[in-house]
Amino acid sequence: MLSWDDEPATPAPTKASPAAAPRASAAAPHPAVVMAASPSAAPQRAQAESTKVEAGFTGLENLDMGARRIQVDDKKIINCRADLNQLVPFKYHWAWEKYLAACNNHWMPQEVGMSADIALWNDPNGLTEDERTIIKRSLGFFSTADSLVANNLVLAVYKHITNPECRQYILRQAFEEAIHTHAYQYIIQSLGLDEAEVFNMYREVPSIHDKAAWSLPYTQSLADESFHTGTPEADQRLLRDMIAFYVVFEGIFFYVGFVQLLSFGRRNKMVGASEQIQYIMRDEAMHMNFGIDVINQIKIENPHLWTAEFQKQAADMIHEATQLEIRYAHDTMPRGVLGLNAAMFTEYMQFIANRRCQQIGIKAIYPGADTNPFPWMSEVMDLKKEKNFFETRVTEYQTGGALSWD
Repeated sequence: MLSWDDEPATPAPTKASPAAAPRASAAAPHPAVVMAASPSAAPQRAQAESTKVEAGFTGLENLDMGARRIQVDDKKIINCRADLNQLVPFKYHWAWEKYLAACNNHWMPQEVGMSADIALWNDPNGLTEDERTIIKRSLGFFSTADSLVANNLVLAVYKHITNPECRQYILRQAFEEAIHTHAYQYIIQSLGLDEAEVFNMYREVPSIHDKAAWSLPYTQSLADESFHTGTPEADQRLLRDMIAFYVVFEGIFFYVGFVQLLSFGRRNKMVGASEQIQYIMRDEAMHMNFGIDVINQIKIENPHLWTAEFQKQAADMIHEATQLEIRYAHDTMPRGVLGLNAAMFTEYMQFIANRRCQQIGIKAIYPGADTNPFPWMSEVMDLKKEKNFFETRVTEYQTGGALSWD
């Protein structure tokens, strides 16, 4: 069974038996190879080697004929100088399993019918103004948030995670973030909403702006061309920014909106939008838990980074983000609606914050916040078994394979 909320999957690496280096071919080398080996090419080789020491984004700035084969123990989650183009042998099997699971869970927004949602939205008496505000604000945050995450992955995280099986999952995650942005656009277009208003909310609505603005310094940090891992200070900076995006942005900032939109579906309202949110939530749960596995693997391989001071910094980040998400809940729900109220979200977000702390190995920051006021969300969010809340169709749509959730 695959579970996206289990304890970190970081098995001890297995030793691979040494393999003999392949014999050089007897064929004459290509003229380009001969040129590269000439004395005049030495400065270029030295420059490439310097780049490798600083960055190592591919682990292969020089292609050395006759080099030994990659071994499992050559692989590292960060600061690996081995050839990163060789996917096998696997060291982190959990990363490959998540990649396969994500591929099996492929979906596209147009597969979900929106006719019932359109009819309800266009009915003057179909939804209250408070309900319409919740939908528009949720779409306003989500529609740009997944683009921020995708940009962070492609422009920042990918080059600093020096493991090919983890990179394979990151590539899949980046595609899924594009699907999510596509889904929000599909909902917005289907309902005939003002696209400029919704997509620009992070510049116009303070509670949405503050969440997006909180995340930007972390992705700008990693995307800085002068930034390279390899020192304790730089490695801690990477670890901090991984916590910011995987634990906070994907593990805290989406949760009020998820509860709100899924609550519509539980009342047989906006069933198409709610169904897409459940698919998105399933993907995001996997993204978050992949990131937590990466964070914990970095800790295992670099225990000197996990200082008491750094743990306090991580706890402060989670606390600050939780308060922003609670503020967002109060902003979107000034009055009770859908059987929900803002006070319930205060309790819920403190519960979620404690859970995130536990997952990365720091102390809970909200003593006593150990009860989930939305127990039905645990079942949906954890995705441990098939569940159809919306009575529309089976929500565990899969392509190219089947997963067991029992």
